[in-house]
Amino acid sequence: MSDTTAALLTTADGRPLKAALAAAQARARRKAFFLVAPLLLFIVLTFIVPIGQMLQRSVYHDGFAKAAPQLGAWFSANPEGTAPDEAAYAALAADLKQMKADKTAGEAGTRINYTVPGTRSLFTGAARGADKLEPPYKEALLADDAKWGDPLIWTAMRNAASPWTTDFYLIATDRARTADGGTEAVPENERIYLWLFGKTFVMSGLITFICLLLAFPIAHLLATLPMARANLLMILVLLPFWTSLLVRTTSWIVLLQGQGVVNNILVALGFVSEDGRLDMIYNQTGTIIVMTHILLPFMVLPLYSVMRTIKPTYARAARSLGATSWTTFRRIYLPQTLPGIGAGSLLVFILAVGYYITPALVGGADGQLISNMIDFHMDKSNWSLAAALSGMLLAGVLLLYWLYDRLVGIDKLKLG
Repeated sequence: MSDTTAALLTTADGRPLKAALAAAQARARRKAFFLVAPLLLFIVLTFIVPIGQMLQRSVYHDGFAKAAPQLGAWFSANPEGTAPDEAAYAALAADLKQMKADKTAGEAGTRINYTVPGTRSLFTGAARGADKLEPPYKEALLADDAKWGDPLIWTAMRNAASPWTTDFYLIATDRARTADGGTEAVPENERIYLWLFGKTFVMSGLITFICLLLAFPIAHLLATLPMARANLLMILVLLPFWTSLLVRTTSWIVLLQGQGVVNNILVALGFVSEDGRLDMIYNQTGTIIVMTHILLPFMVLPLYSVMRTIKPTYARAARSLGATSWTTFRRIYLPQTLPGIGAGSLLVFILAVGYYITPALVGGADGQLISNMIDFHMDKSNWSLAAALSGMLLAGVLLLYWLYDRLVGIDKLKLG
């Protein structure tokens, strides 16, 4: 039907058919939108907005900027690299007096302390005696503490004079600012975060690989057994979901500790001596064992959902044509399970990267992941640094997701 013909056709009430169809489609789209609007609003309010606010904290911190407006004005009027003169010290003295009145010296000093450790006490001490400062302020402040002449502190204050900053991403990548405004890597014995990121991704990859090795035969057995037996075994796979994560984790502590069940059995069987009990808890080994157990069902279910759709006649046909069992598995069966392997691996890896309860309980100092460091900074240290680490972790996961889409294709991923 041509557009001209459609334009000539009308509905029972005399409206052009094309316009009536467009109006009906618009109503259907509005109805669909209103149906999903509550869920969309819930996701925005409980997921998108909190993540956005958290990521904003990684680049925004006004602890120093709002407490030192006069020094900020001096920085704005003088380009980077300008040595602090008497006017700069006068602005600093005026801000210190205001910090004492407003009781904000600790907050301002904490902001500088993030980039130059050990400077919080410098601000609090100077603020306490700020009322006694008299011109010339440069000499007075340097007499109070020679650290006020350190170019590194002035560089840190210049960067903190604006609430928008990249300092926390520098810290999260084990770098620090130099006195001339550049950046450099921190000393090797102080590099924490990049190493911890690498450790997290390596351990998550190892846990994903172990889960795949264990889940593949389990899912294959579930897919090939009669339905009654498969359902019974599926209950065993799903049973951990009905048990508290905390209970499962603490149960593994009982099993794996030095005087635990596993070591007692090994000693009783003569595999290890009484003095040679295995150290399987509060280290990386404990983290890997417990997280593998917890995440294994998330690998089994996607594999099973794909394997149950593979017809056994494919394998029989391959064998009837002379293919060996290995060839049949490698060229016929395995390629058909790739969507399940991809879905399960992606799901387990993303969950493993973000886990922090299990490593915190069974990992000790050796088995901690980057998520535990983020939790530490949120609870006890620096929200902005925690936000920067979270942003980097999110970027890393999204990058891997993008690589998976480029190499495999997200359209081939199947969860059911």
